[in-house]
Amino acid sequence: MKYLKTTIIACIIAVSVGCNKWIDVVPDNVASLEYAFRMRSTAERYMAGCYSYIPNFGSMYYNPGLYGADEFWLSSDKATWTNWNIARGQQSVSSPLINYWTGGSGGTDLWEAISECNIFLEHIGIVPDMDNYEKRQWAAEVKFLKAYYHFLLLRSYGPIPIMRENIPISASGEEVRVFRRPVDEVFEYIVELITEAEEDLPLQLMNENSEYGRITLPIALGYKAKILTYAASPLFNGNSTYANFANHDGTVLFNIEYSEEKWKQAVDALEQAIMVAHLQGYQLYEFPLNQQTQNIPDSLHLGLTNRGTVTDQWNREIIWGHNSSTTQLQTWIQPKALSEEQRVYSTPNGSTGVPLKIASLFYTENGVPIDEDRTWDYNNRYGLKVAEFEDRYYIKQGETTVAFNFDREPRFYGSLGFDRGIWYGQGNFNQEEPYWLRLMIGEFGGKQQAGWHSVTGYYAKKLVHYTNSNSANSTYNAVNYPWVILRLGDLYLLYAEALNELNGPTAEVYDYLDRIRSKAGLLGVLDAWQGFSRIPDKPQTKEGLREIIQRERAIDMAFEGERFWDLRRWRTAPDELNQPITGWDVDQNNTIGFYRERVLFDQQFRVKDYFWPIQQQDLIVNKNLVQNPGW
Repeated sequence: MKYLKTTIIACIIAVSVGCNKWIDVVPDNVASLEYAFRMRSTAERYMAGCYSYIPNFGSMYYNPGLYGADEFWLSSDKATWTNWNIARGQQSVSSPLINYWTGGSGGTDLWEAISECNIFLEHIGIVPDMDNYEKRQWAAEVKFLKAYYHFLLLRSYGPIPIMRENIPISASGEEVRVFRRPVDEVFEYIVELITEAEEDLPLQLMNENSEYGRITLPIALGYKAKILTYAASPLFNGNSTYANFANHDGTVLFNIEYSEEKWKQAVDALEQAIMVAHLQGYQLYEFPLNQQTQNIPDSLHLGLTNRGTVTDQWNREIIWGHNSSTTQLQTWIQPKALSEEQRVYSTPNGSTGVPLKIASLFYTENGVPIDEDRTWDYNNRYGLKVAEFEDRYYIKQGETTVAFNFDREPRFYGSLGFDRGIWYGQGNFNQEEPYWLRLMIGEFGGKQQAGWHSVTGYYAKKLVHYTNSNSANSTYNAVNYPWVILRLGDLYLLYAEALNELNGPTAEVYDYLDRIRSKAGLLGVLDAWQGFSRIPDKPQTKEGLREIIQRERAIDMAFEGERFWDLRRWRTAPDELNQPITGWDVDQNNTIGFYRERVLFDQQFRVKDYFWPIQQQDLIVNKNLVQNPGW
């Protein structure tokens, strides 16, 4: 009976959501469900299979949050990249990109994942050589995973079916053709499932070295709070765009009435999650000085704090990380050459550029937007300027670059690499003579062949570990850090957002924003706006503070895969993703020519792009499913 029972159950579930393939969900070399749960060791392997469906978010190919919005841009020879094609408007009904519904085109089959979780939960109780407390803990971990997979589907597709348990083999054809459920009902089920799991989850791992990534109570509480923030956000709360979105049986799938109570639930959940995280020792990251870096100036220290928040493995700000491989991602992000010697090296290739609009988001050194700072010459931002002695830790002294790159906040320099900018580390820890970029044609970091350079003139330095080294022609030694799914700073920003939406500006909102800003070396929000902004009262209104919070989040969470989703849940995607993608004219060999803004792509975002389409074939298989609006 090899795989028979499991395969039949899984296939019924899959068909009910439109799958037309057989699914083998039993881990390799496990002959049957009875064998899989006959002892602790095989059950543990099955549980590992439930974890294995977490998408590989650390891959540049499979994370829509990385290349699917406007934070990264590639040259045209990368037109086959699935997630980048989402950003370029290539999503389709016939062959959906990053297909989480049935798998394919860079997507994980999340219904298969849920089916496997259900099987585990149905059978973990029969394992003979386990204590009951351990069975409950493992079941709680898988309940969370089941909720998490439902959320990933909800976030991508909107209203989805709810798979509380696998449909029995004896079910009729009509019983397996399930309907999509209203988004409020799906959110409620996801939260209910996580809440149910919380009681049996550990506060911390028993063996961190071997168990990192497994679900703990701080992870569950933190991610539940994040899910509740999504539920309260404009995409899902009072969105009249989907007033007529309904199943064939007339079930309305969106409640268009705004609910303040949803923000209250988010606030309460975030407060609890942050409290538990603090009790367990989670804290905002600060780069730890070592023998190589002990004498660096504060400016470099702040930049390394910004980089290390993500790249310093399992630091105390990271609540949940996933062992996705990030080595290849770093290879595609770091510039091909940081010195004349490296010009001939084959790795890395530096093909990922950051658009000028993203570089524009970062504040001035005074902690306010560049177009608001009274002391910063915004009108002359594209003029040229020579770096002086006081600029030497950010820009090579005596070199000319655009004024846009001067007098910016530490996260600008920690997150971005740019022409004539300092790139500290990568094997060179002499802060007096560090690496610096030269990106014009004919220079060691300039374009040598199509696709092996930044087409915008900016690099996402933040995602490159500072100790990586490029010391030989074909050798790039990179630290393979885990991908951060949830960190404490994320919760602080969500808490500030939810508090402001519920009560407007308060001292507590300012406090949590200022914690993030203090880590970045900036003044508090009130002092910064009152001291330097042309709109000094902006933080004192709900609308003004909302704009500040959203920008703070865009800066602090830059390149972490959040902007793609934030723009959708805030319903600001039409404003942000209908702007042209621009960068410097990197095909030039002189300063004046290089610093001309050029359009690379006219990006378009339509209302239908808020959610993925369901593949047309799946609608044919299950006629009870309705397509997302616009598709």
